[in-house]
Amino acid sequence: MKIISTTVVIGMFSFFLNTQVYAEDTDHRAEAIQQAEEAIKYGKMGHAEELLTHAKVSMEYAQAATNSGADDQMKQAVGHLVKAIGHAEMDRAGAATSHTQTAMSLMQE
Repeated sequence: MKIISTTVVIGMFSFFLNTQVYAEDTDHRAEAIQQAEEAIKYGKMGHAEELLTHAKVSMEYAQAATNSGADDQMKQAVGHLVKAIGHAEMDRAGAATSHTQTAMSLMQE
């Protein structure tokens, strides 16, 4: 009987630990998407500097989600955000917007 009780307790403990990791991933993902939306909004207006600011914040949240155990699509999104940042630094709002849109669609899947 002790073995069954111990097994149940360990199982419940493992469940709650996994739930916490999932919650962190979800929170970071939501923030990354929100910042990407802002970056896209400014990119469509041709404002590379504002796009750059939001893309950097989005990338930070996306990396945090990846560190919290997010899927491979989030890792791909980080790669597109890196490219978006590079284009925004060269004042190429169109290309930066395109990469940010790709990153956002990957984060939303």
